[in-house]
Amino acid sequence: MPDPQAVVRAYHQRSKHQLQRYAAGPETLDWDAQPDPWRRYAGAPVVLLPLGDALPASAWPDLFHPGGVPPQRPDLASLGMLLRLGLGLSAWKQQGPDRWAVRCNPSSGNLHPTEAHVLARGLPGLADGLYHYAPRAHLLERRALLAGAGAGPPGLWLGLSSIHWREAWKYGERAFRYCQLDVGHALGALRYAAAVLGWRLRLLPGLDADHLAHTLGLAPGRAAGGAEPEDPEALLQVLVDADATAPPPPGPAALGTWAGTPNRLDAHPMYRWPVIDEVAQATRPRAAGAGAPDLSAAPGLAGAPAAVAPTGGGASPVATAAGLILQRRSAQRFDRRAPMAAAVLQRLAAALQPGASLPWDLWPHPVRLHPVYFVNRVQGWAPGAYALPRAADAAGVGRAQARLAAAMAPGLHWRPVAGSPLWHLADNPALAGTLRTLCCHQALASDANLVVVMLAEFDAALAADGPAAYRQLLQEAGLLGQVLYLEAEALGHRGTGIGCFFDDGLHDLLGITDSRLQALYHFTLGTALDDDRIASSPPYDLAALRPQEASA
Repeated sequence: MPDPQAVVRAYHQRSKHQLQRYAAGPETLDWDAQPDPWRRYAGAPVVLLPLGDALPASAWPDLFHPGGVPPQRPDLASLGMLLRLGLGLSAWKQQGPDRWAVRCNPSSGNLHPTEAHVLARGLPGLADGLYHYAPRAHLLERRALLAGAGAGPPGLWLGLSSIHWREAWKYGERAFRYCQLDVGHALGALRYAAAVLGWRLRLLPGLDADHLAHTLGLAPGRAAGGAEPEDPEALLQVLVDADATAPPPPGPAALGTWAGTPNRLDAHPMYRWPVIDEVAQATRPRAAGAGAPDLSAAPGLAGAPAAVAPTGGGASPVATAAGLILQRRSAQRFDRRAPMAAAVLQRLAAALQPGASLPWDLWPHPVRLHPVYFVNRVQGWAPGAYALPRAADAAGVGRAQARLAAAMAPGLHWRPVAGSPLWHLADNPALAGTLRTLCCHQALASDANLVVVMLAEFDAALAADGPAAYRQLLQEAGLLGQVLYLEAEALGHRGTGIGCFFDDGLHDLLGITDSRLQALYHFTLGTALDDDRIASSPPYDLAALRPQEASA
């Protein structure tokens, strides 16, 4: 039996893109044979979710202040709004004969490997049970009822899982990384959506992966007819009343007769990537005993300072937080003639510092991601590299800065920037070309105002928390990316996550010679240029779609 730690390290090295070669992936793509982007459960009873006649009126700055948004009553309508703003469709796009959906939770290549499940007890309008969320028609498919309906305190939980093949179809062996980044984005998207309703979310730590798979109906044997398996990722507790005691989630023994057969997404896969299954197995969280979560620890970072309040909606024409969430898009191109204001850069740096506000109150794991901001075109800032050590308090920031400095080139400046959490590392007048090369020769990097590189404390995480820490690191990177997406949108800019970059080329640039630090994600930010050839239409035409969906 291979050592799980060795499996993780071998996979991470094997899945790196190098300047001399890319990680193993398909040699060709047939977009007409793309896997089905919609998982459905044939034969499962359907519950139609309301879209809501009007979006919640809370403004973006309101989300960051305790009590700024009065909590909405938990029922089928508010659950529908949570799922719509967190994981639902935000638009349909079309160019020529090609038509595709855009969702509130961004995804690598818009492939969306992340699936969502709802576990509800005592929610008005919904029978106690486990459901799968189908975002295309905005409905729930009931997988199983809870035994003893009405027994036990009310509670609402959201489960996340990954279908690795959706990403591997296009990205090959690197796809496991992207699936984990997408989970982090989904966590952030759901946390912001909950805040719009005045709710909180808690990511339950300590869950055994096998226990979670049985709870979400994903255990071996549930898929039939060759349907692609789903890997359990996370279980989140919805906290409507901050003062209420959070009940533990029902376990698999509480679920009754199962219903629904998952559809097969790709009947004729051309490739197999067994290394993805190997690293997925090696990184699955394992818990002693029955696998029940540890609910004794408070969510978020104990004693963390309050997050810096956002600048507000002055830079954005969108009046509500929900509207901002629905308008978020990944930039396809940036205007390289448009500089970024220094205040925007400062806000985008401050927003990534962990604190007691959202979305950091969701995250129960240690802070292990430290961005490096490559400032390309920002007013008053010299082009070059600036580090952002992250920690829950000032003393922790100092220790993080020391660890980063010890793992990077000794000749870097490490000068604090006055009035900013950033540290100046080095100037680079030719930065645009460097960034384009490092990001797989993409113009998005050279044209962006900023490229944010997320460095993980790789060795320390694996030593402290074992192989499962690899998932945590990638998910934390995705969570940081979701913050950048929405903060940029609120400030009149846009971002795009970059999963294709030359890992060790970046390490060489910063003088990283071992695995204490590893780059996991790049993120570009700037002024977006829209493509007039792409038409946009509303996300939901339920009158046309739902009759056939309800009878499916």
